[in-house]
Amino acid sequence: MLKEIIARLKQGHQTIDFPGQEPSLPERFRGIPAIDRSKCPQGCRDCVEACPTDAIGHGPNGVRVDLGRCLFCVECVQACPQNAIVYTKNFRMAARQRNDLFTADATITRAKALDEKCRRLFGRSLKLRQVSAGGCNACEQDVNVLNTVVFDLGRFGIQFVASPRHADGLLITGPVTESMRSALKKTYDAVPSPKIVIAVGACAISGGPYAGYPHVHNGADSMLPVDLYIPGCPPHPLTILDGLLGLLGKLPTPFKIPPPPITGD
Repeated sequence: MLKEIIARLKQGHQTIDFPGQEPSLPERFRGIPAIDRSKCPQGCRDCVEACPTDAIGHGPNGVRVDLGRCLFCVECVQACPQNAIVYTKNFRMAARQRNDLFTADATITRAKALDEKCRRLFGRSLKLRQVSAGGCNACEQDVNVLNTVVFDLGRFGIQFVASPRHADGLLITGPVTESMRSALKKTYDAVPSPKIVIAVGACAISGGPYAGYPHVHNGADSMLPVDLYIPGCPPHPLTILDGLLGLLGKLPTPFKIPPPPITGD
């Protein structure tokens, strides 16, 4: 027993200080991509054609990225002849509206907190039922990581439950395959109202690399009203945690400026 106590003391405090302190991200972390439009040659479509999910396109003000489709795969970075695209370390990319996930300058309209009534209901205790609607298990693993001592999701009053009847909402991963369509709908119906729906990962937002195939439904909002979109393939646990805390109004303000951009290769 004495050896176990000594080993525990040597380990020290392992839970991160986020959101009270900016997290230390891995050197190769890929956050929101940024496009330097001044470097984009007229008529160049190299990055558009290289993207495997059509996440890059031309908007009203020029080239932009759809984070809901982006796989963070750096194909666009490698294809761009002018090095106009870089991945930043901005991990804060959760949004309330699907249209808010379009960006060119590594910023988005961040997720606003729930209304006052919902914050009173869910702010101190939020129970979520996680549904893998045909996912590859990458997003599911990063969701599970939130329960470890490093992130300690329970300290914020957020927990995952086994039964939808005990839940306040759903956290959905995967592109919603046809075989999971009925199960997802029944699970949603079993959650008592009022309830929230959170789509985690490119598949749950847009279908990801499977978008357009006949056996998937291109994301959760094709069937259910989604209250929070958390992009990534898979999203970093900090991105998921940041989105959840933002939804509950538990993030400090003003937000700190993210570190300078890094390349994605």
